[in-house]
Amino acid sequence: MEKKKNLRHFRDLEVYKRSFDAAMSISQMTKAFPQEERFSLVDQIRRSSRSVCANLAESCVKDVILQFLKIK
Repeated sequence: MEKKKNLRHFRDLEVYKRSFDAAMSISQMTKAFPQEERFSLVDQIRRSSRSVCANLAESCVKDVILQFLKIK
């Protein structure tokens, strides 16, 4: 397990970097899907892969806000 460091930005997290890379790979892979799947399956796969990054970012922002409120 990686040592705890001062987190300056959620993009510094290894899990965020990996999930972002996975989302980009998924986006590229789904371009090869059949045209009839373009607006149903492909859309759902892409949105769910991007939501991982968004959820990580949201969680980090909440943690920063809670830490700020505890200081005051």
